[in-house]
Amino acid sequence: MKTNTLDFDAQALREKILDLAMRGKLMPQDPNDEPASVLLKKIKAEKEQLIKEKKIKKSKPLDPITDDEKPFDIPDSWEWVRLGDVLSLENGAIRRGPFGSSLKKAFFVPKDKNTYKVYEQGNAINHTIDYGDYYISQEKYNELKSFSVRPKDIIISGAGTIGKTYILPPDTPDGVINQALIRVRLNDNLITNEFFLLAFQQKVSLLNKKAKGTAMKNMFSIAHMKNDLIWALPPLEEQSRIAAKIAQLFALLRKVESSTQQYAKLQTLLKSKVLDLAMRGKLVEQDPHDEPASVLLKKIKAEKEQLIKEGKMKKSKPLPPITDDEKPFDIPNSWEWVRLGDVITILRGGSPRPIKKYLTNNSSGINWIKIGDSKPNSKYIESATEKIIPEGLNKTREVHKGDFLLSNSMSFGRPYILKINGAVHDGWLVLSEYEQLFDKDYLYYLLSSSFINKQFVALATGSTVKNLNRERVANTIAVVPPLLEQKRIAVIIERLSPLLSGVEISL
Repeated sequence: MKTNTLDFDAQALREKILDLAMRGKLMPQDPNDEPASVLLKKIKAEKEQLIKEKKIKKSKPLDPITDDEKPFDIPDSWEWVRLGDVLSLENGAIRRGPFGSSLKKAFFVPKDKNTYKVYEQGNAINHTIDYGDYYISQEKYNELKSFSVRPKDIIISGAGTIGKTYILPPDTPDGVINQALIRVRLNDNLITNEFFLLAFQQKVSLLNKKAKGTAMKNMFSIAHMKNDLIWALPPLEEQSRIAAKIAQLFALLRKVESSTQQYAKLQTLLKSKVLDLAMRGKLVEQDPHDEPASVLLKKIKAEKEQLIKEGKMKKSKPLPPITDDEKPFDIPNSWEWVRLGDVITILRGGSPRPIKKYLTNNSSGINWIKIGDSKPNSKYIESATEKIIPEGLNKTREVHKGDFLLSNSMSFGRPYILKINGAVHDGWLVLSEYEQLFDKDYLYYLLSSSFINKQFVALATGSTVKNLNRERVANTIAVVPPLLEQKRIAVIIERLSPLLSGVEISL
């Protein structure tokens, strides 16, 4: 076989692209670029001149970056810096800290031409920030000007969804940020907004781990952001090239994601269509030599009546006959409609309580099969992570290889074939004693079909969490082809399934 699938982890690819970019491995370096070290010297000289002219106050210098702090090698034209090195000192943002103002409801006033916006992190979508519905007066704005914002400011959420970043657009109205936001202003001659936003994505997981406090447990530590975040800073021109290349690659990824989603929908549709054709008798031709399902049903009925007569089996209450209105489509003459409860034994699992009392680490224990032991898109349950002691069997339901399990809550109605013996809790329905009438593989596809699933959905109870119960599954109607035709149907579906899953068979 050879794989030919569009399945991929887009987020992992984005992270890899960013990782390569921040190490200087995404784009070739241009020897004509002014090195970041020269930029840093210029910025330092400018700051010293401003301090000399008393236009800004002298700030405490950040600690030099040690070799132990540097996580990887970078190109010669790049420099390691602390985040505090690339933030501007405008409007006292650093002196007072970039966190938003501690606003109170008492500060808010009705909107008019002399009021100012209060920016919030709620309802932020696609790197824009919600303007909110709160306003403050001119007087209060003048008081909180250290927390004012302007176009191109970068805003970081310091609570809720930690690390979510936004860049304010050119038409940003005047206002202030609330206490849940962090405002970052960059030195435009040293780092671009676009590069900062990309580099910051690399740091969000670290920032989340560093969030602390009780009343403000989701907030960032500003000291950590300024002093402990180490950045690999490229030349200014290279920053722009990196940002442009990442934008191009991310746009391509979005197109591939969209194609993948469409492909997955098509796969699901095709699988559903194949099963639909199978359940209508249109996937394989009927063979007039096959024994009709009606004959097989009569044989099974006669055997049951004999067992009841001999006292080896209890007589069960018959289910109501299937009306013509219940039949959603026509079927071949050799097929029959049945209710599942008339032809299959359906029982519910049971849970010994408290379950901890019955769990064991002994390898000789009985497999305790839970919903978590099922794997997405798997046809089988092949192992169980837990075991119970034999004393728990009389409080649960014993199951065997070949039995079918149906989940009866949450993602209800999903069928699995057991490849192990064990016991099941009351989140499962057990379908057994089907072998006389159904081929195992055909029954799996029958239970997986939209025709059956629609009935399960209609029959499931519960307003929030839907549940199936034994009686409702027993009343579900199903189609029974001749046994030999069931096998042919299953073989064709098995052959088509890999193709519909994006796998080509190489002969």
